[in-house]
Amino acid sequence: MDRRSLLKIGAATVAGVALTGTGTALADTGLPPVAGMLGDRRANELWYQLDEISLYHPSQEVQDAYAVLFPFIQQNAPEGLYEKWRELSREPGYPRNYAEFAQPVEGPLKTLSKLQLDNFDRFYRGDDVGLATAFAAFGQGVLFDPRRAAQESEVHTMNGNPPNGYHFWHSIVRAQMFLGIDRHRWARIDAMIGFAWALQSLAKPDHRHVNPGLPRDQVRALARYWLPRSPAQLDRDFQAAPYPA
Repeated sequence: MDRRSLLKIGAATVAGVALTGTGTALADTGLPPVAGMLGDRRANELWYQLDEISLYHPSQEVQDAYAVLFPFIQQNAPEGLYEKWRELSREPGYPRNYAEFAQPVEGPLKTLSKLQLDNFDRFYRGDDVGLATAFAAFGQGVLFDPRRAAQESEVHTMNGNPPNGYHFWHSIVRAQMFLGIDRHRWARIDAMIGFAWALQSLAKPDHRHVNPGLPRDQVRALARYWLPRSPAQLDRDFQAAPYPA
């Protein structure tokens, strides 16, 4: 995926993102209607199902991957994976040093890559514009899903205030890329992760009530900046914490 292709995705997505709203979810996607759901129906389902398979009901394979990955991080990056990535990314040996750091957990990283990419493909196979729009809705907090009432997390968005999960996700993605795990796919998606981070940093969405979304011109401007970003540029962007510089 070269920069020209990323620019094309970014330009096309700007128009799609502008249509993101908080109205009643439509069922023309072939998905069954959910009473009380607000925002894009397909995007709601994408994030709902990702939580199902990664958080609430992970398979044994995913549980086994967690059982290796998280103790490894606790032992080898006690200050946190993001801090370890940021430390190593500032050294002359980067990215080789980070690839060497992550190599012992290559297996779990492959498992998690397949888990997430299969879910993205289930709803947006071959549709990077649609997927980027789903990330935009996630970042702004405009997806309301009453099926998460029991967890008191009806809005599909990144947990935390500030939402530090984007930094952890970038750190995982860079480990996957340097180990050759679905490298080209994650190069595209990492830009969407940055885009959602920027949107959420401004929107600061409520996690229990649907949010109005940011002004369209502001979303367009952020799409133009973030979606064409190269991996090296994203590494520089994610040096900033907890919000973009």
